[in-house]
Parts: sequence; C-alpha cells; structure tokens
Amino acid sequence: MNPKILKVLVIDDEEHFCRALKKGFSLLTTFQVQTTTQAEDGLQLAKAMKPDIILLDIMMPGMSGPELAEELAEDPATASIPIIFVTAIVKPGEVRGSAGMTGKRLFIAKPVKMDDLIKKINQVVTKAEPS
Repeated sequence: MNPKILKVLVIDDEEHFCRALKKGFSLLTTFQVQTTTQAEDGLQLAKAMKPDIILLDIMMPGMSGPELAEELAEDPATASIPIIFVTAIVKPGEVRGSAGMTGKRLFIAKPVKMDDLIKKINQVVTKAEPS
C-alpha cells in the first residue's frame, strides 16, 4: 500500500524560509507542498487546495497569523484544517515542555529541524483524521 501524500500549505512572509521548507519536503515523496508569502493568498490557497495541514507564521504584514487562523476557523471549507504556528516569537524551550502547545495553539519554534517538523505534522494529521 502506498503511503498517503500529505498536502502542506506554508504561509510565511519570509521567502527564504518558504523555499527552504519546500526544498526539505521535496526530498520526501509523501508530501506535496505549496507556499505563499501573503496571508490573503494563503486564505485563497487553503480554500482551493484543501491542505491536510497549514504551517503558519505569526508575524506577517497585512494580516497576522492568528487573524488568518481565525478566518480559516470561521469558514466551513477550511475550519477542520489543523494549523501549526511556525515562528521565531517563541523559543524552543518555551514549547518543548508543553507538547508544543501555547494557549490552545500548537507552535514550533524557528529555526525548524525538518525531522521534528515532519514528526509533528504526522502526529497532528493522524490525530485530526476521522476514526
């Protein structure tokens, strides 16, 4: 049986970060990745592509990550898509002891280690799948 290909949407205003993640994921055949550096484009891509998970930056021009997450949560077409905030605002030690949770949000601190990110994505997507 072939492994499921996970669709990942990366929304981060740092273009080099988007490119690095896309390159890292391209080495794996189980991920299909789309990136954007604009929150508004991310909103439209989420509706069109219906990703399995969204990796979202907190600080972005125009619309912050939490504002975008709220819009996604309010739309029935995107409300069930899990979101992991990937940000430099939190430090690895701040999320390590809380299973990556800060408040009710899941965070991964930058700089990101691909192995850790892939492990977290797989945990979140598996948890989010209907039983």
